[in-house]
Amino acid sequence: MSIKQFLKDWTLPVAIAVGTVVYLTFYFVPQLDALGDSLGRVVDTIFPLMVFSTLFSTYCRIDFHQMRPHRWHIGILLSQLALVALNVWIIFRVEGNPEQKLLWESVLTCIIGPAATAAPVVTAKIGGNINTMTAYVVISAFASALMIPAVFPLLERGASLGFWQVFLIILQKLSLVLVLPLVLGWGVQHYAKRLCAWIVGIPDLSFYLWAVQLSVTSGVTVRNIVHSDAALRTLLLIAVLSLILCFVLFLVGRSIGRHLGDEIDGGQASFQKNTALSIWVAYTYLNPVASVGAGCYVLWQNIVNSVELWEYRKKHP
Repeated sequence: MSIKQFLKDWTLPVAIAVGTVVYLTFYFVPQLDALGDSLGRVVDTIFPLMVFSTLFSTYCRIDFHQMRPHRWHIGILLSQLALVALNVWIIFRVEGNPEQKLLWESVLTCIIGPAATAAPVVTAKIGGNINTMTAYVVISAFASALMIPAVFPLLERGASLGFWQVFLIILQKLSLVLVLPLVLGWGVQHYAKRLCAWIVGIPDLSFYLWAVQLSVTSGVTVRNIVHSDAALRTLLLIAVLSLILCFVLFLVGRSIGRHLGDEIDGGQASFQKNTALSIWVAYTYLNPVASVGAGCYVLWQNIVNSVELWEYRKKHP
């Protein structure tokens, strides 16, 4: 297999590896500290632009007339609500054990998060319906914006932010990276058709933009794990639980989608999560160590995505 073909088939693991290696290089080489600080500020500045570009290039391709609710949307949302309720019940049961509570809170941050804004990118690459997936991403954002401020004050009663305050903060965060590129994508399709055709004509543009974004996200994830003050045993347990959760959500979503008309979209909608929002939730409401769960989850979900992409290419060479 040529290097070019290898990179094409395993873009996501390569992106994860690059982000990890680059961060660890700067971490273990003291002479790179100053350069690392400078690059860190640059990355913080351009990262939102990277996310925006990925989504904008994706939304230039969708058929907005096909963005309508589907019955599998309801099935995935009900399964998410049921898993959140089960997880909260478990947290109440283990409340007297700080480590157990931390473990299950880290799981909850992943479950309660909305579908990843980049989920349509992968869905389009594995034969799913990018239009209904994009519609679900929007619906999921509102659902999580309602669930998060309703659930987390029950777990951490010292939280100072009220329901509506958190609801509006979450909507603001999601609107900047979800609604704005969606609106601009619609505008370009209707009023700048030559520009839209040029963007759509670049093969896999959104996918490779997302791979660059994933590389940065992986480096940040490794940084959070390295700087965590939790015991190694706790970190390993969180990593294992997030791995198990990733497969559970994937299988549940595939099963619901298979019964309600769209197996591929159901699987992606259920397990591909907006981990950046989950990390924010952990830092806002819970022990910051709980954010490690979402950090590990982003690695697991993209390994699963890579396997899906490989299998799809093997069946559709």
